[in-house]
Amino acid sequence: MSQATDNKARQIEVTTDDLPLHCPTPSMQLWNTHPRVFLQIEATGDALCPYCGTHYTLKGGPVAAHH
Repeated sequence: MSQATDNKARQIEVTTDDLPLHCPTPSMQLWNTHPRVFLQIEATGDALCPYCGTHYTLKGGPVAAHH
C-alpha cells in the first residue's frame, strides 16, 4: 500500500505486492481492529471486508490465473 491508513478509510487501492490480501492490513491502527479476514480479490479486482465495510480495489484489475 502506498500510504498508512487508519480503520476509518473506506476505499483502499492495493497492488499485487499486498497479496494475499487481509483486513485489517498491517498499516491500520491496531487499537481499532476486528479479527483478521482474508479477502479474495484476485479474480474480480475488488473486495469488501465483511467486518468494517472497507472496499479494496486491486490496481490494474483482476489477476490472470496461472496454470
